[in-house]
Amino acid sequence: MKHVRIVGGGLAGCEAAFQLAERGVQVTLLEQKPERRTPAQTTDWLCELVCSNSMRSNAWVNAVGLLKEELRRCGSLILTCAEEARVPAGGALAVDRERFAEAVSQRIRGHARIQVEHRVVTHVPEASNDEPVIVATGPLTGDELAADLAAKIGVSQLAYYDAIAPIVSQDSIDESKVFYQSRWGKGGDDDGPDKGEVLRDRAALGDEAYINCPMDEATYKAFVAAVVGAEKVAPRSFEDIRYFEGCLPIEVMAGRGELTLAYGPMKPVGLTDPRTGAQPFAVVQLRKEDAAGTAYNLVGFQTRMTYGEQSRIFRMIPGLEECEILRYGSVHRNTFVNAPELLDERMQLRMLPNVYLAGQITGVEGYVESAAGGYLCAVLLAQSLAGDAFVPPPESTALGGIRTHLSRKQPDYQPSNITWACLPPHPNRRLKKRERYAALAERALVDLGQWLDSAPQARQTGRAVVSA
Repeated sequence: MKHVRIVGGGLAGCEAAFQLAERGVQVTLLEQKPERRTPAQTTDWLCELVCSNSMRSNAWVNAVGLLKEELRRCGSLILTCAEEARVPAGGALAVDRERFAEAVSQRIRGHARIQVEHRVVTHVPEASNDEPVIVATGPLTGDELAADLAAKIGVSQLAYYDAIAPIVSQDSIDESKVFYQSRWGKGGDDDGPDKGEVLRDRAALGDEAYINCPMDEATYKAFVAAVVGAEKVAPRSFEDIRYFEGCLPIEVMAGRGELTLAYGPMKPVGLTDPRTGAQPFAVVQLRKEDAAGTAYNLVGFQTRMTYGEQSRIFRMIPGLEECEILRYGSVHRNTFVNAPELLDERMQLRMLPNVYLAGQITGVEGYVESAAGGYLCAVLLAQSLAGDAFVPPPESTALGGIRTHLSRKQPDYQPSNITWACLPPHPNRRLKKRERYAALAERALVDLGQWLDSAPQARQTGRAVVSA
């Protein structure tokens, strides 16, 4: 019988342990509590929820709602226990934290194929074909283990803080108020002058061109005043906030002087508004988030403003008055790797064979996304252990969208929740937004069902997994 060691008893680690055990794999789950806790933890349960008790929307027209439904159909331990510990929360799935953690802990500790060892892991365990390792230590990975991982993969490939810019839906942008153009007609944000023709319309838009939201002086100064006066998310008790000059929150930059943003992420240099023939006073640039161009991120707009303030203030930007925010900006403590560069298709570290990563350490955000990462890692590893063909969930599913995010190479890879931009767009772009999302969800669930019925190890069997 194959044996897998999993480091970390959180959402991803427990989901992976359960899914592997249900497929006949012997699992040792290494959890540091009660010997040591992270600064955010207060109990000795497995799967302790340290922030909100909400797993967000259940509606299929939300990407996370679709992801939850897919996990339910896949037999997710986390979703099963969440339903058992559910508390009233309207259209969202919220849980009683203690009941939830207790339910997960009991199932993990009571499983015949799972052994829980309570000890602090300071180094990535040795791994082999017969005894692979999954590291699922989450955003507050211990300093010793993080240092050992960094030494093995390269310090530059491991981050300790994330700085996330907001993402908006492309079809919610008012194109009558924006223009498509890259600085000096080139692709990069900081490219120098070039004689190339400026891109002025969407038909001529190249892969690296930006959407530009121009501001006059009065609009810019009102925007800056709103940013400076906005309510901010207070640092959590375990966060020692250390900002880096290269990725300062916009409110920190705005607080240094009224024109700081105009000389920073909102600089208009190298841009000409084709409607006026002049350079704007300031510009908010939006960069394509996915190949299909269904979503764009606000370049350099990482922020600790509350979600409510982001909704209000970002809609002051010309062209974004009615924008749909797919992901809000944030800056907080996190430990994650550059997944697109480091992980292979099975979520295995390319430079450390038989060592797999799952959950937030790979660059997913959110409780549900972490559980999904654990499920994916377990199924793909089970296929490998059994000598089966590699058959991942279809890209059209939310589970496939998690894999898409982890494999999508970017100049500055950042963690993300699941969004519709992680899935291929619906071919009928004329559908209204809600109808389109509903159609995407229907397509995903049909494709998921076919995958569950045909892919090796997709369904739980309880049988021992052996090499071919």
